[in-house]
Amino acid sequence: MKKMLLLPLLLMMIVISACGNQAANDKQAASDSSNAGQATNTDTVSDSNASTKTYQSESGPVEVPANPKRIVALTNAPNVLSLDGTLVGVDEWTNKNPLFTNKLAGVKVVSPDNLEKIIELAPDLIIAGTDSKNLDKLKEIAPTVAYTWGKVDYLSQQLEIGKLLNKEQETQAWIDDFKKRAAEIGKEIKTKYGDNVTVSVFETDAKSFYVFGNNWARGTEVLYQAMGLNMPEKVKTNALGPGYYTLSPEVLGDYAGDFLVLSRSSKVDNAFMKTETWNNIPAVKNKHVIEIDTEASSYSDPTTLEYLLDIFKKGFLE
Repeated sequence: MKKMLLLPLLLMMIVISACGNQAANDKQAASDSSNAGQATNTDTVSDSNASTKTYQSESGPVEVPANPKRIVALTNAPNVLSLDGTLVGVDEWTNKNPLFTNKLAGVKVVSPDNLEKIIELAPDLIIAGTDSKNLDKLKEIAPTVAYTWGKVDYLSQQLEIGKLLNKEQETQAWIDDFKKRAAEIGKEIKTKYGDNVTVSVFETDAKSFYVFGNNWARGTEVLYQAMGLNMPEKVKTNALGPGYYTLSPEVLGDYAGDFLVLSRSSKVDNAFMKTETWNNIPAVKNKHVIEIDTEASSYSDPTTLEYLLDIFKKGFLE
């Protein structure tokens, strides 16, 4: 009788013990899962707040600040400024550009020849050209990214700067919008003057005249690439490949399109504009000359492109 009573009691104790062990195991599993989740979340936050990132440059990966605050731009400064990048050092040519005067207040003019001055600025990122002097020494001062001028087109170059500065999305949005607006203006110009309307871009300094191809700043990228306008055949033959072609005053008319964009500095003598050679050019007679400031037009960054697009829209259509 005692054995019969003990058997149910023993079975009950086994069941209770098993249930207790399962509950403990479930609790431990839940705790492990929660801890694993917390570790994963920490890693995600760490990644999103990372102080550096890897930028794929021409020469290979470069570890750069995720959000640089002290940039020395020996090249491509206008591209940086157009994205509101924070410069502490800039090249002399950008410093002379009137479009960037306000943004460059307090920014020091530097060059790769004066490494001490660059060191004093304590940059966290240096942007240079692949042909810049002292490139290896610059890399010892701060993470340095070097670009080859003309290796990619003007819009791709801006996108690269956007990637470098962690502003790729907004850069791409601007590119898409700019291309659309410029193409529409180009269509309006052709509607007004015909599909075959031509334009030439001239520049004069104290000694010579130049005519430009489709990728030598001075608005050439806007006119020929973005707006889709035509250049005269002689310009195509002599300037499209090398980028520019030197002219003597006597042959200006041979390279002139239906419209002329004249790049000149206010500091340069404009006596040639009073000569018979100049005034006999059909585009000059028809008042189809659009003047631009050389100092403000020698880059192909968003600030400069927008400035020139507005000038061209008014010059052709108003």
